[in-house]
Amino acid sequence: MNVILFEDDKVQQLYPATIGRSASEVSCGSYRLVELADRLGDPVRALVRPHLRQTLQADLPELVAGPLRPDGPVLAVNARLLPSAGVIQRLAGMARQDRPAVFRFHDDVAAVVLGPQHALPGEDEIVGRDPASWLDPLGLDVIDADLPLLQYPHDLIRYHPAALAENLEDRLARGQYKEIADGVFAASSASLGQYVVTDTSEGPIVLEADASVGPHCFLSGPIHVGPRSRIIEHAAVKDAVALGHTCKIGGELENSIVEPYTNKQHHGFLGHSYLGSWVNLGAGTCNSDLKNTYGQVGMEYGGRRVATGMQFIGCIIGDYAKTAVNTSIFTGKTIGACTMVYGFVTTNVASFVNYARLFGQVTEAPVDVMIATQARMFARRNVPQRDCDVQLLRDMYELTRHERQLAVEPLSL
Repeated sequence: MNVILFEDDKVQQLYPATIGRSASEVSCGSYRLVELADRLGDPVRALVRPHLRQTLQADLPELVAGPLRPDGPVLAVNARLLPSAGVIQRLAGMARQDRPAVFRFHDDVAAVVLGPQHALPGEDEIVGRDPASWLDPLGLDVIDADLPLLQYPHDLIRYHPAALAENLEDRLARGQYKEIADGVFAASSASLGQYVVTDTSEGPIVLEADASVGPHCFLSGPIHVGPRSRIIEHAAVKDAVALGHTCKIGGELENSIVEPYTNKQHHGFLGHSYLGSWVNLGAGTCNSDLKNTYGQVGMEYGGRRVATGMQFIGCIIGDYAKTAVNTSIFTGKTIGACTMVYGFVTTNVASFVNYARLFGQVTEAPVDVMIATQARMFARRNVPQRDCDVQLLRDMYELTRHERQLAVEPLSL
């Protein structure tokens, strides 16, 4: 069966998580959809927005130009599908029925099974479009299915704890790990420092290859520590944390997702939050994940309020964002990509800005400055800066121009 991951018209609702990556490359529960897609069939293709195609071609060329079986059925999967081992297993079972149909989650298309007799539209007719525009003419049966989709960034936090517990079981069943302490499982060359206290009563702690935990740490599972990531001495990491590869983590971290190459090295609290890649949190940076009223948190996206029904939500931070020392982030705030933040974050922050609103200063961060910053960051990690990386920053800058036009709103406490 041919598998296609497609981005629909609601992928921008996931900004800032999906500004610089496809929805299928966003982490939740320690997995990305692209990692699980090969369980559905072979080959797999990804249909993404135009500004992402160059970097996807460079990073995962088989997803962009891999051959498709011309006479085989097609399973088209919404790239916003929750990357959960259980969800993928359910989807695979539906697809094996070999019955052309549309699988719907609430009002959205989660997946479609097409037979060889169904002509698939071109990439530009699918990407960024309402799936109904190309599915309605086919007249397929519509089936309601338990295939959760990510609607807004806070859904990453909503689904993360349950998905992490499920996905860690899947990793342990499929991988090669050694149990180095009660409920602590380590891949090759992973290490646990001296005097580390672990609590695995609520879930395991999984350390991938070359991950390390320094001395005098407290770890409470479920936790996933990606390859080459470091938890430094005296850190407290607890209650559903998933770290991507090559991260450095210190201080207190709770119930959060951290994408690759991100640093939260120093003291300070981060809870119920999502951090993109190449983020750096300065010493003392803290966020609030609970309102003083203990009420449900409302989020604001593009000037529109969205009720979450959730009591705990911290912050959503886009790729390449940086915070200064002692930055304080209010409950339920989003911080855009390539942004420099100082002081108190009392409002959402647009992409590509220098934000010091407490001091009456919000200015645009020029894209050339961010390109130079990217080059320095990459060099520190021995990562080459490619032409496609530079172009992606330029495209992200243009795609988020509307955010900076909204950022003239008055201070809101």
